[in-house]
Amino acid sequence: MKIDKPAVSAVPALQPEYEARPWGDFRQLDTGEMHQVKRITVLPGKRLSLQYHHHRAEHWIVVAGSAEVTVGEETRLIGPKGHVFIPQGALHRVANPGKVPLILIEVQYGGYLGDDDIVRVEDDFGRPETYNL
Repeated sequence: MKIDKPAVSAVPALQPEYEARPWGDFRQLDTGEMHQVKRITVLPGKRLSLQYHHHRAEHWIVVAGSAEVTVGEETRLIGPKGHVFIPQGALHRVANPGKVPLILIEVQYGGYLGDDDIVRVEDDFGRPETYNL
């Protein structure tokens, strides 16, 4: 009896791109023409800049920990399995008020997904208003 070897995929396995940030880190999990998916970790007591984007909307899903999410004028606490949609152009921020790392999945949608579309309004780490590549 002949046993066939499993087929080798012609598509290489995606190696998540990792980037450290002063508030934690992110891993890019998937990218397409009009979307991008990231796994974001926010350390306890840290928060991302208050920001908006000209060219994309975002959907955040909390996987672990708790997220203090601001979208426009509204701020609310979201726990695991909770989610929020951030419309294109909306002012937004996520913070980790807890004692354990916050892990969320971010799905970005839009015609342009580059980091140079981040417009910072307020930042705890003294970074410039726009992202410099």
